[in-house]
Parts: sequence; structure tokens; C-alpha cells
Amino acid sequence: MTLGLIGCGKMASALVKGVLLAGVCQPGEVWASDCFFEAAEKLGRETGIQAVRTNAEVAGACETVLLCVKPQDVAPVLQELRPVLAGKLVVSIAAGVSLAALESAAGAGVPGVRIVRVMPNTPALVHKGASAYAVGGSATPKDGETVERLFGAVGVTAQVKEPLLDAVTGLSGSGPAYAFLMIEALADGGVLMGLPRELSLKLAAQTLAGAAEMVLSTGEHPGKLKDAVASPGGTTIAGLEALEVCGVRAGLIRAVRSAAERSREMGKA
Repeated sequence: MTLGLIGCGKMASALVKGVLLAGVCQPGEVWASDCFFEAAEKLGRETGIQAVRTNAEVAGACETVLLCVKPQDVAPVLQELRPVLAGKLVVSIAAGVSLAALESAAGAGVPGVRIVRVMPNTPALVHKGASAYAVGGSATPKDGETVERLFGAVGVTAQVKEPLLDAVTGLSGSGPAYAFLMIEALADGGVLMGLPRELSLKLAAQTLAGAAEMVLSTGEHPGKLKDAVASPGGTTIAGLEALEVCGVRAGLIRAVRSAAERSREMGKA
């Protein structure tokens, strides 16, 4: 597979490094461009991929084009690329830009162009990403497999209907920020109770990482795992009571809802 990157920011860099590490592509099969050519050059030096100066060179050379630009830049870039998009798979990670808008910008009259929209998240940078994707009307099952191979190289991925991408944005797209806030708060609690800052932060981060791995590796419901830790009259149940009094559970649910609703608003705009 030949893969083209338009935009060489952090997410694009994480993805291409994961793809190369997994052997999905070889460096000579990957092309990249960026509005700041130095960014493409830097990624080329780090990975051995081919850095070029124009988006048209990337799209012309590659079967699959990964669009990693800001949402406001998506339409101009796709309109610029129309002459070389025939027969291409275009994968967009631009937040809030609908399949309909992507297909319109790519040009309804361009033969064989297929569109897929993906919502990744930042843990892809450490190959622990969670992504979901929705396919356009012309995309094929093989296109879905291609997307799963690409984003599966940096984490887990799943196909959903496009309207659910707003919920994905509210949960896994924005979710790392909720987790970072929890880690910071737990570390502050440790400091309050006398732990050194560095040790407290390390313990807090490892605790969340370990708890998440237990959910994933055991397949157990998190409520069951929680109950196993909470002994009658013990320290954990006392801490859980404090969280319930403060509305932590309701706050997290509301955070997902608010972020999802905001994503929906952005899509309509």
C-alpha cells in the first residue's frame, strides 16, 4: 500500500511511525507534505519516508491519502487535489468535518474517490490510541480494512455509523484530558497527605494505567473489579463514598455528554 500524509503534525507523525513499525508500509511507500516543508523534511529524516513540497505530489503518488490538516483547511485542500483524486481513498481525521462536507469538497464528479472519516485520540502517540471511523457512500469493505490496519497500528479501532462519531469525540476523543485531570487530582491528594510530588504523580499515573489494563485484559465489568477492592468498612469504600458525595461519576458522564454535544454543534457549523 502507498500512503500519503497531508499534514505532518503530532497525530500524523504518530500514525506513520506506528504503521512503519507494524510493517503495514515500508518507508519508500509513504509520502508526506506539509504547509511548512520543514515539518515534512523532519519527519522524513526520522522515518525514511519521502518528503515533498506539494500536496498534489502526495495524492498523485499514493493509493491512500491521509488528511491531517485543521478542519478549516480541509475544503481548500480537497478542492486543490480534485485533479489527482480519481480512484483514491481519502481518510480524514479533521474533527467535526462531516462525510457529506468531505465528499462535496473532494468533488462529486471525481470518479472512484472514496471517503472515510476517523476520530482518533492523542494516546496514539504512545501506540495506545482509541479510534473510531465511519465510511462514506462510495467506500468499500476493503477501504474499511485499510483504515483498521492503519489505525490498528497505534491502538484499537472500530467502525461506527457517522452520527455516533460525536459520542466517540466526547468519550475517547476528549477522554484523555479527563484522565489527565484525574491523574493530576490524585497526585495532589497524595501530596496533601505527605507524599513527594514526583512519587505521587508516578503512583497516580501508574494506578490509572494499571486499572485500565485490568479492565481490558480480564474482560470483567469495572463495577465488579471495583467491588473486589472495596472491603467492608475499609479504606476504599470510604474513598468511594467521598467520590459519590462530590458527584465524580455524574461529572464524568456530563463531561462526555457536553463534549459530544459540542462536537455536534461544530459539525453543523
